[in-house]
Amino acid sequence: MIRAFDAFSLPLLRWFDPEDAHRMAIHGLRLLPPVKPRADDSKLAVRAFGLNFPNPIGMAAGFDKSAEVPDGLLRLGFGFVEIGTVTPKPQGGNPRPRLFRLERDEAVINRMGFNNDGAEAALRRLAARAHHGGIVGVNVGANKDSSDRIADYVKLIETFAPVASYFTVNVSSPNTPGLRNLQQSAALDELLAKVIDARERVRKNAGDSPVLLKIAPDLSLTELDDVVHIARSRGIDGMIVGNTTLARPSTLREEARAKEQGGLSGRPLFRLSTRMVAETYVRTEGAFPLIGVGGIDSGGAALTKIRAGASLIQLYSSLVYKGLGLVDDIKNDLASTLLRTGRDSLSEIVGADAATITAEEWPVR
Repeated sequence: MIRAFDAFSLPLLRWFDPEDAHRMAIHGLRLLPPVKPRADDSKLAVRAFGLNFPNPIGMAAGFDKSAEVPDGLLRLGFGFVEIGTVTPKPQGGNPRPRLFRLERDEAVINRMGFNNDGAEAALRRLAARAHHGGIVGVNVGANKDSSDRIADYVKLIETFAPVASYFTVNVSSPNTPGLRNLQQSAALDELLAKVIDARERVRKNAGDSPVLLKIAPDLSLTELDDVVHIARSRGIDGMIVGNTTLARPSTLREEARAKEQGGLSGRPLFRLSTRMVAETYVRTEGAFPLIGVGGIDSGGAALTKIRAGASLIQLYSSLVYKGLGLVDDIKNDLASTLLRTGRDSLSEIVGADAATITAEEWPVR
């Protein structure tokens, strides 16, 4: 059914403005029948952040910003879904157009600006589906006009703790002015200290809420040293590496479209994001797991990201070009690799190539 849907929908959606096509996809997912997905190969199960993932493939934040269709996505075979970025107050985001396809590069540029329905609406939807099960993380951010951005994150942790499988603290979007400054040492230390304190305050009533930090792939290695040190010292549960990049590789073929402002994602981000996964992995020294994001568009790309150090992976931009069947393709490829190599779980190969990757020349930006 998914293959047939892809064959029909992918060419059709290309005729529409990217943001309109995205809204059509959200509406389509609402219409999916409530059918359980086929059970995953047990070898694909992953234990991370105290959670049991049926498979390592997640829908990245940015697709379902306001928690409209997490169950529809889970029914497509994702092992987990991350909604958001959610801000305390509803936010319209940046002016349109703000989402651009780079067709020949299989890439996307966005400058959405945390457009979402706000915490109240997202909380209502997540509370209504809480009995459905499945791992649904909440990616949290600050309002653009906030006078105290750290207070925004704290408020969101307190608000969503009863319904979030985990939290992602997003300080790496390039589309909210000044947000990436929260990756700087002093600001990040204060932010994570207050976020972890908020998590501990609500733990008694809300239960455990793993906290992950999502970083930009554009950090220097010195900055990454500081970020990982602070993350470890503050006791966060994991990191997501990474968000979109402001870099524009010289290999991009859609030269005119590449000049649009915003974060670049998709295939051109793969080498840089994978290098950053490996660099982060060697610095964490096993302190916590990583989620690898950026340019994953095949089973081979997923395997490379895992061998670089990712325990879990997330997709988004590649689905625009490959379709929803990509999820099953990756799962099948990973399962076949485990069978062929005589391994019982993906955990046996996490980080296997990290040292080799960090010794290579830096990817061309």
